[in-house]
Amino acid sequence: MKFRIGYRTIKTAVGTAVSILIAHQLGLNNFASAGILTILCIQVTKRRSLRTAWDRFLACVLAMPFSALFFEGMGYHPIVIGVMLLFFIPIIVMLKAPDGVVTSSVIILHIFMAHHISWALFFNELGVITVGIGVALLINLYMPSADKKLREYQVKIEGNFKIILCEMVSYLRIGESSWDGKEITESAKLLDEAKMIALRDFENRILREDNLYYQYFKMREKQFEIIERVLPIVTSLTRTVEQGMIVAAFLEELSENIHPGNTAYIYIDKLRVMKKQFEEMELPKTREEFEVRAALLQLVNEMNEYLIIKSSFYVKKIKLHETKKAEAN
Repeated sequence: MKFRIGYRTIKTAVGTAVSILIAHQLGLNNFASAGILTILCIQVTKRRSLRTAWDRFLACVLAMPFSALFFEGMGYHPIVIGVMLLFFIPIIVMLKAPDGVVTSSVIILHIFMAHHISWALFFNELGVITVGIGVALLINLYMPSADKKLREYQVKIEGNFKIILCEMVSYLRIGESSWDGKEITESAKLLDEAKMIALRDFENRILREDNLYYQYFKMREKQFEIIERVLPIVTSLTRTVEQGMIVAAFLEELSENIHPGNTAYIYIDKLRVMKKQFEEMELPKTREEFEVRAALLQLVNEMNEYLIIKSSFYVKKIKLHETKKAEAN
């Protein structure tokens, strides 16, 4: 496995050192625990960091009165910790803050080791909590933009789509191809990776409610499913016919115009004209020709669905833009 130091590792290391230093400078007892809280609160995205920070802060604050109630009422004994957790953990889960269980245990153990309850102790623990979680939040404000990487995925996927369509064109025209099909497995992998990065990027944009990159890659994934369906149709054709040449010319033009822009409606109209043209042609004279033309019609219908998927994506995009514009006004 390749050794690498990522952003999260760097932020965790820096944040831990900073939080311990601040807690120490403030004269807090158990100041090193501020570093533990920072480590636990550093997350991969801003949104997750905010949610986790709130969960942990809530759990830590609630841990203090719980500790006072149980330890002062039942004594400072290890068994009491277990009894308290039997009640404390379900309440934290009920409050939908399960991430705070681990961090709150740090506070519980501090109070247990102190063997007394006082306002000074509570304020000290509150200081440790605030420093540890606060530093983690500040550190997590910086998240590198994934726009460049997402655009690279966009270009690679569109490039693969173009190659696949070109290979379909080749097969329709000459009835064979030496293509090894590696773009199929590569595209599936790229789409999975791109969606994951797009989701993470969305989680890092707190003020944005849309996730256009993720929706774009979902759109391409649906189109890819259609491509996987039509490939067996193309390779099953046993002979070339006039309609096959027409479909090949259409796919060739389509392959040259695979890009993020909205041109789907143009090709939907061309497919409509093409289907009408097929209907006006002479009926097949042999069973083999009939089967080939039926397969080509199925291919045309699938490509129509392929284009509708992209057109629908842009309709949603336009509606979202109009909604945001109306809200701004």
